[in-house]
Amino acid sequence: MPRVVALYRYPVKSFTPEACDSLTVLKEGRIAGDRVLGFRFANSNVLNGDWSNKHEFIALVNTPGIARLRLRFDHKTLRLCISVEDTVLVDETLDGQGRNNIAAAIENYVLKLDENPLASHPDRRPLQLVGNGVTPRYQDNEAGQITLHSRASLAAVGTAAGDSNLSELRFRSNIAIDGLDAWEEQSWVGRKIRIGRVDFDVVMPKSRCLATHANPNSGERDVPILKTLTSAFSQKKPTFAVAMITGGDGGRIHVGDKVGLLD
Repeated sequence: MPRVVALYRYPVKSFTPEACDSLTVLKEGRIAGDRVLGFRFANSNVLNGDWSNKHEFIALVNTPGIARLRLRFDHKTLRLCISVEDTVLVDETLDGQGRNNIAAAIENYVLKLDENPLASHPDRRPLQLVGNGVTPRYQDNEAGQITLHSRASLAAVGTAAGDSNLSELRFRSNIAIDGLDAWEEQSWVGRKIRIGRVDFDVVMPKSRCLATHANPNSGERDVPILKTLTSAFSQKKPTFAVAMITGGDGGRIHVGDKVGLLD
């Protein structure tokens, strides 16, 4: 029987994850505390806290060097601390001045990177820290969706890419499971599954982008994941993991929960 072996949420879009023993799945099909904040460009067509696509944010797809940053977010006090190695870049609460200080610190860090989307686009500055720190909103898909992959699929990609220790953090899934054959989770698209006591509809394969090329520790683009997926596995579009929505009222899922098909 497949089981959950790891759970993740990402308080700030495209920044480092929180590894969790359990997660709360909301009825609308998102994870509580996941992607509740993001650093958006000043010239975005969306001027409030609403959803917008990843290309309007500082994200791994355009700024791989942010993978070097380490993040702590207190979901109760709404305090965000971001550091690099042993240096704290910023440690502030989400009040007005705190938001400005956080955004300025990240803008300053990004501008020093060799690969960054700000230096040649001054209209994207100043960065804006959007989101209320509570509502999950900035997933890649406007509908939200929860992502899942199997460790067997991860191992298959690692073998094809020549990296036996390929980190699953490249793919930024919420749920990692074990006990399946490689790519077996792709056969669940269009079907219903249950994790612990929570039901899900598996709605689509998860398409991948250049964010997966960034090493989660160094921020270097060191593994050609997209080419590996299309060439080694004959995929028309680079795909890894599946996207899901809740098939009921949501609930709590845990590391160790059983995973099974309902149909």
